[in-house]
Amino acid sequence: MVAPATAWRRELNEEPGAWEQIVQSFENMADAVFRTAPRFALALLVFALFVIVGRIVRRVLRPRLERVRTLSFGRVFSTLAYVGIVVLGLVVSLPIALPSVSIGAMLGGLGLMGVAAGFAFQDILSNMLSGILLIFRQPFVAGDQIEVTGIAGTVQEITIRETRIHTFDGRIVYVPNKDVYTNAIEVQTGQEHVMTSLLVGVDYDSDLALARGTALEALAATEGVRKVPAPQAFYTDFTASAIELDLRYWTGSREAEIRRVRDRVVETVKAAFDAAGIDIPFDIVTLDASEALERVVRRGG
Repeated sequence: MVAPATAWRRELNEEPGAWEQIVQSFENMADAVFRTAPRFALALLVFALFVIVGRIVRRVLRPRLERVRTLSFGRVFSTLAYVGIVVLGLVVSLPIALPSVSIGAMLGGLGLMGVAAGFAFQDILSNMLSGILLIFRQPFVAGDQIEVTGIAGTVQEITIRETRIHTFDGRIVYVPNKDVYTNAIEVQTGQEHVMTSLLVGVDYDSDLALARGTALEALAATEGVRKVPAPQAFYTDFTASAIELDLRYWTGSREAEIRRVRDRVVETVKAAFDAAGIDIPFDIVTLDASEALERVVRRGG
């Protein structure tokens, strides 16, 4: 019985043109490679030049944008410039390597790929676009204290995908840029000063004019309370046990300062009311005893 390999060799020997055909095929492939190699080499060289130029542009552009705007602005937009130059290099170098590929067809293919990617990565692209708009518009910057979607804290960084917030209780929260851009943002540090409101109960038997004047003097004497705008005090409501006095004063906008000054205001106003003989009454609660409670009390007695 003849082995398959031996039979194959014998068949090649019996057909003189088979081996020559195989050799000719390899020669044609080698010739095609040698003919296209210069074009591919030139295309790679052109693409490499675009990449180098993109890196140089990013390195030069980033510090200048950071000085003009913010660190996040410089980082993101210098990276976008680099990506744009690299994509342009790809569009220029591909027709050099493959002359049969037209730029119009290639751009059309890239457009279709972009549409498909938009549907497939809708959330990611939405966050990226929102991040670019946030960094460009700059409603807040790193270091600002904000509240968005119920999350309050100090902005650490704005990336192209999310906003990183260091909450006041020490946690790090990553909020998607789409949620930040489409929701109301409270920028606490957007102004130098902010107002704080503190309700104080004044006894019904107290001299209301004296209580108001005492509270305003205490506010004016409290460290951290701004003189301009001046503190204010308004009576706002009659409650079950007291008349409410709304104390309004201005402090710095940082959360730590707001809390420190509020602590001092409570202490100073309480001391001033005690010195002036003005009572801050407890809530008055009236108990209406039911018959069952009366029976229990008699039984216990």
